Amino acid sequence: MLNLSFATRLVMAALLVSSAGTASGQNYPNKPIRILTSEAGGGNDFGARLVAQELTATLGQQVIVENRPSSTIGELGARASPDGYTLLVAGSSVVLGPLLRETSYDPVRDFSAITMLARAPNVLVVHPSVAAKSVKELIALARNKPGELNVATGGTGSSAHLAAELFKAMAGVNIVRINYKGTGPALNDLIAGQVQLMFAAAAGVATHVKSGRFRSLAVGTAEPSKLTPDLPTVAASLPGYESSAISAVLVPARTPVTLINRLNHEIVRALNQESVKEKLFSTGVEPVGNSPSELARTIKAEITRMSKVIKDAGIRVQ
Repeated sequence: MLNLSFATRLVMAALLVSSAGTASGQNYPNKPIRILTSEAGGGNDFGARLVAQELTATLGQQVIVENRPSSTIGELGARASPDGYTLLVAGSSVVLGPLLRETSYDPVRDFSAITMLARAPNVLVVHPSVAAKSVKELIALARNKPGELNVATGGTGSSAHLAAELFKAMAGVNIVRINYKGTGPALNDLIAGQVQLMFAAAAGVATHVKSGRFRSLAVGTAEPSKLTPDLPTVAASLPGYESSAISAVLVPARTPVTLINRLNHEIVRALNQESVKEKLFSTGVEPVGNSPSELARTIKAEITRMSKVIKDAGIRVQ
């Protein structure tokens, strides 16, 4: 038997106690926490900063938001230590990233879910010259005139682009995609009547709908959205259809369950505050705040649902 000195045994015992405390979350956090998210000014960035502000107050440590290019967040997060000090606030660029481009990570294998922070419903809008007044009428029109309708998209692989491809696949219609470098140019051409329809975030088209430049037909959420209470869902005419841009809070895989539960509790508590809800609603997103298992199921379902659509449409992001 190895003969250890009394001092050595004391040191080993202290190390065991320290590691046990870390694993159980008793000493967490004892240093600043960082949140990786996409470029400044976007929806994920806004949500990340709200979470950072609330966690800083409740955890007693500074929570810092680090903005990185969307295409790099998955790789950076997957390589981070699973100790609760690196969080991600990310959307489809991470969740569906491996379906769209070459990546070194797997969104299910390499991350653990904390909670869905928010979702931004995609709204189906058409130019006023389009005769269709409903989703059913639009589908009938597209089937009668294959290849004659154009749908604007503001970026390959974006939530709005995937919403359009999912619609085309499920409805079995031939609508030509016209891609733009961003949402702004796409909206401008829709206003001008150069394209006939578009899927876009509810907040981005609200003013144009009110002014009569667009006509909104339906919202992409599975159930009616509080952001667009007067709109029917696309799913009411196309059962099973669902399309929203989501903001998910993730941590590297193998992060201790105690830390996952602690973070989930603190973030969900923050999302249930009226002041936080109002701030999110004002930007055109719905706060969610669900359990880790619910978010994990959503991510797996989204990957399963979109993999065939992305493959069949040949969508690749460079």
